[in-house]
Amino acid sequence: MNPAVERSLARIAEREPEVQAWQVVDANARGDGIPIGVKDLIDTADLPTSCGSPIYRGHRPSRDAACVAALKRAGQVILGKTVTTEFAVYSPGKTRNPRDAKRTPGGSSSGSAAAVADGMVPAALGTQTAASIVRPASFCGCIGWKPTYGTFSMEGIHPLAPSLDTLGFFVRDLDLVSPLYAALSGKPLPPASLKPRIALCRTETWEKAEPSTRDAIERFARPYPEVELSAGLVDAQIAIMGAEAAISLGSQPQAELSAKLRAFLDAGRAVAPGQLQVAHERAQRGRREIDAIFETYDALITIAASGEAPIGLESTGDPLYSRIWSLLGTPCASLPLLKGPAGLPLGVQVVGPRGRDDVLLAAARSLMS
Repeated sequence: MNPAVERSLARIAEREPEVQAWQVVDANARGDGIPIGVKDLIDTADLPTSCGSPIYRGHRPSRDAACVAALKRAGQVILGKTVTTEFAVYSPGKTRNPRDAKRTPGGSSSGSAAAVADGMVPAALGTQTAASIVRPASFCGCIGWKPTYGTFSMEGIHPLAPSLDTLGFFVRDLDLVSPLYAALSGKPLPPASLKPRIALCRTETWEKAEPSTRDAIERFARPYPEVELSAGLVDAQIAIMGAEAAISLGSQPQAELSAKLRAFLDAGRAVAPGQLQVAHERAQRGRREIDAIFETYDALITIAASGEAPIGLESTGDPLYSRIWSLLGTPCASLPLLKGPAGLPLGVQVVGPRGRDDVLLAAARSLMS
């Protein structure tokens, strides 16, 4: 057996009873590549796909999602399915934070972040519509990578808000970003040799973060200049996500959805057409604004999550701090560079220009060196 797969299976056997990152593990997985976890929102022909809901318990898709097929073609090993929140929204799954089992791992890509952070697999797939890669990466203490919107195919992934849904991944090492990007996109990530010009961007969410988080980011960003991004983008993202989710999940049997998810969908249905149009117009203005900022700078530093992972498992934490970047379609990453007051991970979110994930990787390397 592939030694990397053996190590992963041994680590899972040791730690899964506490962390509970997996929905199903393929103990017979074969291949010479990297063992990879797949968020249980993503279709796999060989393994069930439950979308974190009893509605899909035991569901066996007829074929692999495009991303799973691409990883297999690249020789990677699909080790199993990682826990997702209910339809990638708010209701938590069973996963615990590997740094402290009393705390949330974040969501919705809970199992993928926890499995990578705990050393169960070197990499795992996740999706982000608001903050479902960046937040759990920050809480668990691994690298979370959300590429430019539309970079990787979403075929075979249950939709939530199609104009925002983005496939990404978690890794323990930046050296895995390029091979995974190449496998999933079908083209190599070009090397960027530039010395990145980096700035701090507080955004409209700044004051809502914990004071210790703001202080830590300010200290980290002290060598860098500061730029401003105008307000209104968070509300636009919330309106668009809610309205699209109400359509995407509207055909599900409502009685079998959690109360929390039903309330979210009710709010989405209440978004008026005029309100949705205003939100899309605000998003377009925001994209023009961020494009102009990236004419001067290569990457922005900002908050990844309000603070350390909160105690308690009934919530996955506030998705506030990545809503803007999901709306704008920019590539972003959470880097495990800081610690909070309790000594737990605190990610630094780094944002790059749309369509230039290579520049984001160069900035990430610079910050982690």
